Amino acid sequence: MQLEAALPVGADPRRHARVLAKVHEAALAGNALPSHPRAVIGASWQRMRRLGLDPDRGAPVPTLVPEQLEARRRGSGLAAVLPALRGGLISLAEQAAHIMAVVDADGRVLWRDGSTAVRRRADALGFVEGVDWHENSAGTNAIGTALVTRHPVQVYSAEHYVRNQHDWTCAAAPLHDPRDGRLLGVVDLSGPASTVHPTTLALVDAVAKLAEAHLRTTHLSELERLRGLASPLLTKVKGRAVIADPHGWIAASAGLVPVGRIALPNGATAGRNWLPAYGNCLLEPLPGGWLVRLTEEEDTPPTRVVLDLRSARDSTLRASGPAGTWSHRLSPRHAEMLYVLALHREGRSASELSRDLFGDAGRTVTVRAEMSRMRRHFGGILLGRPYRFADDVEVVVERPADGGDVLPHSVAPAVRD
Repeated sequence: MQLEAALPVGADPRRHARVLAKVHEAALAGNALPSHPRAVIGASWQRMRRLGLDPDRGAPVPTLVPEQLEARRRGSGLAAVLPALRGGLISLAEQAAHIMAVVDADGRVLWRDGSTAVRRRADALGFVEGVDWHENSAGTNAIGTALVTRHPVQVYSAEHYVRNQHDWTCAAAPLHDPRDGRLLGVVDLSGPASTVHPTTLALVDAVAKLAEAHLRTTHLSELERLRGLASPLLTKVKGRAVIADPHGWIAASAGLVPVGRIALPNGATAGRNWLPAYGNCLLEPLPGGWLVRLTEEEDTPPTRVVLDLRSARDSTLRASGPAGTWSHRLSPRHAEMLYVLALHREGRSASELSRDLFGDAGRTVTVRAEMSRMRRHFGGILLGRPYRFADDVEVVVERPADGGDVLPHSVAPAVRD
């Protein structure tokens, strides 16, 4: 994905800020726009207008008290990458009159470092540790908009929806957990509008990727430790079985063709479970994972599937049938694909899905790879040739109250249409 800087190459920052201010005021007044904002900004402004957000004050939410802030920090999953983020950005933030903020997936500012003078200005703005800086509270801004779109975003001057942020520029990139693709939060560099620079976004994105790489290395080490436990244990197990970590990544298997990952239910519990990849199974807890034993019972695939898209943050697939109920958090791409298939029960070819997702019928290799991955995860629910939900499965889509908020991070033509 190509990163789009807020300031066009060669543009004069002050002149560009004046143009943006005229566009912003025209948009709020409902008048004809003298020019159009960038697509990511225009889409965010539309969300703010649908929300009825006050462009002068936003929607202030009480700041976390110290005890709540510490609890958020511990549960965020971001403390492990804080040294990498600070090492990559703090020196630049201090030299370039910026501050670095690390924000959780709900938009709460957990840590803030950098220029002392800019921190004082941020205090006056209300941009402090514990504050809610999601779009729903603070309007269009790099932090909140990156949380919604799941992409790196730079916002400059009057691109901010709330007027008291027009003196600022910010660039933020999302941070994902490589174990399950879950959005952990964002890292952001913010400073006075006069300090805007087109390369800031690329730098923030690069540091975010380094932090994710650190998490990936840590996960591989954890999986290797589990593998050391698994190998002697599997020699004593009769029948087919796998040992997986809590996120479904396979450490070892017996009697089965090895796969990289299986879809475990959210909040998996010991005992009998139905897994899309294997059917009826028994789950037994292990230190750092699960022993999954395949039973010889007849497979009882689900008869009803619910695609829950009501949350802008997480999408979930819930399946129910004679064997019980199973639910799994979806990646943004898989949520898009399942939504399209739910809209087209007759099925879609690889070229049609490519056009639905990318606006280009030629990206069939990518589509086939993702569909192969999904069918391994959700076997018994999805069929091929054409790609579709199984004919005897009832499919229900749960949407947010405002239809425009379905998968707000998605730019897929079929979703936006």
